[in-house]
Amino acid sequence: MNQSSPLAEQLRPSSLDEYIGQKHLLGENAILRQSIENNNIPSMILWGPPGVGKTTLAYIISQSLQRPFYTLSAISSGVKDVRKVIELAKQGSQAILFIDEIHRFSKSQQDSLLGAVEKRIVTLIGATTENPSFEVISPLLSRCQVYILKHLQEEDLMTLVTRAIEHYNNQAIKINIKEHEALFRVSGGDARKLLNAIELLVSTTRSKEVEIDNKSTLEVIQQNLAIYDKQGEMHYDVISAFIKSMRGSDPNATLYYLARMVAAGEDPKFIARRMLILASEDIGNANPNALLLANSCFDAVNKIGWPESRIILSQTAIYLATSPKSNSAYKAINDAEALVRKTGDLPVPLQIRNAPTKLMKNIGYGKDYKYAHQFEGNFVDMEFLPEEISGTILFDPGNNPRENETRKYLKSLWKDKYSY
Repeated sequence: MNQSSPLAEQLRPSSLDEYIGQKHLLGENAILRQSIENNNIPSMILWGPPGVGKTTLAYIISQSLQRPFYTLSAISSGVKDVRKVIELAKQGSQAILFIDEIHRFSKSQQDSLLGAVEKRIVTLIGATTENPSFEVISPLLSRCQVYILKHLQEEDLMTLVTRAIEHYNNQAIKINIKEHEALFRVSGGDARKLLNAIELLVSTTRSKEVEIDNKSTLEVIQQNLAIYDKQGEMHYDVISAFIKSMRGSDPNATLYYLARMVAAGEDPKFIARRMLILASEDIGNANPNALLLANSCFDAVNKIGWPESRIILSQTAIYLATSPKSNSAYKAINDAEALVRKTGDLPVPLQIRNAPTKLMKNIGYGKDYKYAHQFEGNFVDMEFLPEEISGTILFDPGNNPRENETRKYLKSLWKDKYSY
């Protein structure tokens, strides 16, 4: 590797044994590792945040299987480029086509891949930071296995730091890391950011002995933020600040970070989608209209071009920031999922089971079910949960005017059973 290339490139792994992180996919007996070792990989989408090794993994797969490797960037490639690669692939065998940022491919560009993927002319590996359910067309997604890559853990980051120290030792540069917390914090679990930070600290010190602590790390990164964020990943920090400002009910900060994204040319659908999630996760039933407005915003920015859609984004962002907040729906589904994991598939009570056949009716399915609309107030006191978890409370209404009314209503129906 050229010594003038970035540290992240010089330390890029070239084999599965050198690869750091993603043990759920690549550890011993993990699903993707077995597929690679058996030379039987499917077309796949690698979904995860920046700097966790999506591009590196694609390259390692091609090297491990000794297959022809073609790469395209969705930012700069079109249908013509896709077709050209497919024609080249037809001349070889079992070629791998890697498409970085596949979520930026248009429908027509994704359509151009379908035939080659279906006929296995190429094995597609797409990399994306966005949820492929939203950004990859259904016919292509159905032909691919989706693998989720996670932020690197502290032990993974320590391994990277050790490799960086060894690398610089070979160049007669001694690095002494007294404190690593700031390094890990600015990296956010992103390998590229971590190595960029170390490289920046070494180049700024301009000494054969470099001492790294929390204070020096934060000072150097702050002074050289544009260099440190050379891959343009700052937009993840800005969208995080945008979301947290709305969650914190600060419309001024919300508008500031929205303007930052507008100035940077951020995809309006990316912004609208984040607001749609927030409307349910952080506002929920405190103001159900928030979800309706956020959904309308998402539809509108798909119909209206830039820059006019910034006005729609602004209106929605202000509404969400100034709305009452509640995460009760978010907490409720988390608690419900945790209960299911703990208790397994408990039997559904017989009285509320479906009974489409005579046999099912004879063995008690649907027996003693009480149709709520035949009772006063369209309510009947029945147990709907399995017996083993009878009386469990999963939904706890938030403390806001609308959900306080919900709490009051549930108490009036269920009396002591729902005594929040």
